[in-house]
Formats: sequence, C-alpha cells, structure tokens
Amino acid sequence: MISPASPTRDWARTVATDAVRAQAHHLVALSHSLHAEPETAMREHESAAKIALLAEEAGFDVTRGVAGLPTAFVATRGDGELVVALCAEYDALPGIGHACGHNVNGAASVGAALGLAAVAERLGITVKLIGTPAEEDIGGKALLLDAGVFDDVAAAFMVHAAPEDSVGASSLAVGAWDVSYTGRPAHAALAPWEGVNALDAITLAHTAVGLLRQQLPPGTLVHDVVFEAGHVVNVIPATARARYELRARTTEDLARARRRVRACLEAAALATGAELELTEHGADFADLRQDEFLTAAYTRAARSLGRDPVDRRGEVMASTDMGNVSHVLPALHPTIGYDTEGARHHTAPFARYGNSPGADRAVVDGAIALAHVGVELATDPAQRRRCLDLLAARRPVNGGSSRV
Repeated sequence: MISPASPTRDWARTVATDAVRAQAHHLVALSHSLHAEPETAMREHESAAKIALLAEEAGFDVTRGVAGLPTAFVATRGDGELVVALCAEYDALPGIGHACGHNVNGAASVGAALGLAAVAERLGITVKLIGTPAEEDIGGKALLLDAGVFDDVAAAFMVHAAPEDSVGASSLAVGAWDVSYTGRPAHAALAPWEGVNALDAITLAHTAVGLLRQQLPPGTLVHDVVFEAGHVVNVIPATARARYELRARTTEDLARARRRVRACLEAAALATGAELELTEHGADFADLRQDEFLTAAYTRAARSLGRDPVDRRGEVMASTDMGNVSHVLPALHPTIGYDTEGARHHTAPFARYGNSPGADRAVVDGAIALAHVGVELATDPAQRRRCLDLLAARRPVNGGSSRV
C-alpha cells in the first residue's frame, strides 16, 4: 500500500497534471463544440458522441447507450480495485443553450479522466468516465444509479461551472409531476352546464398550491407551468396539462411536500368533476451530501492552482441528480468559477460566458483539481480503505441488489 508520505503521490500529481495540460487544447475545443451545438435532455446524441470518441481515442474502452439511455455511455481505463468515477454532464437548456455551463462540466470531467488514466496502473485504480445525460430534466445520474452503473464505483467526482469557486454546499431535493385534468367539452354559450371545465380544475389547483405556500416550511418550494388549457374560447376546455415541480431541503421534506401538493391537485378535481392523472416526471433528485475528505482534498488542489474556493457547507444551492449518487457513495460536487459579469445560472447572459477565456481556464483547472483528488484518495491508505469498505457493504448479498 502506498504511504501518503511516499514520493508516489507527488509523482502522480505531476504526471496527471502534465497529462491534462497536454490535452488542454482538445478539452477546450470539446467545451467550445458542446457550447456551439447545445442539445437538450435525452437529445444529446452529438454531444455524447463527441465525448465518447475523445475517450476512445485516448485508449478508453467505451460502451454507448448504457442502461437503455441512448445518450449515456461508460468509458473505462485501468483494472485496479479502486474504481473512481468522473461524471460528465452535457445537456443544455431549451432555448438558451448551455446556461448552466454543462459544456464546462463535461469537458473538465473528461480531462480529469485523462489525467488519472495516466497514473491508473501505478496507483491501482480503474478510471470510469460516465456520460450522464438529462441532468436538467429526468436525472440521468439517478437512472444510471438505479440501473447499477455505479455499483462498482468507490467514489464519484465532478465540478460544476459557476460565477465563483466553492466547496461543500448541499442542494435541494426535487421531484416533479406531469399533471393532466380531463373534463367534458360543451358549447360555451349554448350549454356550458353540460361541460366539465378542465381549465377551472387547473386554475383551482394553481390557486390552492399558491395558498399552501404560506404553510410550507423554509426551503420548500413549488413551481408550476401550464402547457395546455383548452384550444378555442367558445368550447368548454376538456383537457388541461401542467407540470408541478417541488423542491425541499431533504428527501423526507420532499415526500411531505408531495402529500400536501397532491391534496391540492385532488381537491381541484373533486371541486370541478374533472378526472386527474398524475405521472412522475423523471427521477426524484435527492439532496446533495458531499464527502468531507474529498471536499478537503479538492480545496487543497484548487488552492494549488491559485484558486480559493468559498466554503459553502451548511448552505443550499439549486438541485442536482448528483445528490442521488451522494446518498449511496462518497461524492464530490464543487463549483469552478469564472467571470460572468454578474450573470447567474439558467439565463442567456450566463450561457454567453461558457466559451470565454475564464471558462476555458475552468475546464483545465477543474480537470487538474479532480485528478489531484483521485490521486490523493488512491494514495491515502485510510481513505482508500474507507471507500473500498463502503463499496463492499453495498455489494449484493446472495445475488440480491446493491442499489439503494
């Protein structure tokens, strides 16, 4: 076993760093290409193909379309007992492109995988680059986790683009319903009493949830958008469709909020006589639980690159499907910062800075910092053992499932 005091750690950091810097041009080109050709959730065919091809050309074994998701993939190098995963995101937002910086996130994870691959044999690790689609929608990481793609992973890393460097933050748990009310059409002037108004149902639901917000605990949020509520003004609307998204500080709080909001939706159906259909939209995202050792290791790595991450432990950011991964295995999800002149995530101005010089530096620095975390984990006997023991505890017993 490698000692933390061994020169192996310094050697591995240097080799991994050099490997990332040697590929910096390709990593930045990848980030720019993703940025220039944004693809939304589950439509990221070209984006996934670009990353998978780069990994394949670097000697990774690539499996495309894993877990029945056409835009997901797994690329591996090495055969060590310690499996370290880099999660690559690459989906964009409808209408505003990479307004969450996933082009930076994905390219940084690819770079980290390349850096760790250069030292994998010496450190006794397997590098697993996981292409994780649809973070902005149905939660690719959650679906891949449920499908067993993380079953052999001892620790998982990624960085997220942001206006600042930070470590340690949690995230809100989130879940969504697709909501449909079905009524009965009727002529709005001649016989409105013969109709059942689905628009009334969606209006009552929106109002009831609005009133409910007063009684929701801090950190619990409900958002809704109406997709359809009738088609012509002189016909009682027979159908109405909406999506409701709920966020809460923990998965337990999310479950409680679901019960309260569901009651509002059911009450609207009861009051109007419309039929209600609820369909869960994608996977629920769990709250993010960042590993303390990995966070500390990343902080040291970022500082060695001239960055000074803000400690956000105890604070809550938006939501991420990396939360689901973090409930099952040690996970790391810091932010990597660059100047956006005050623009925040999920806005067109933020997207415009995704191919700026600052964003390009974030790709390379993020890759190096993540690679350093992998090196530190692999060369710290106690932490390596901790992650392997946690992995062993998750493994199936007598053929059963290890998934949580």
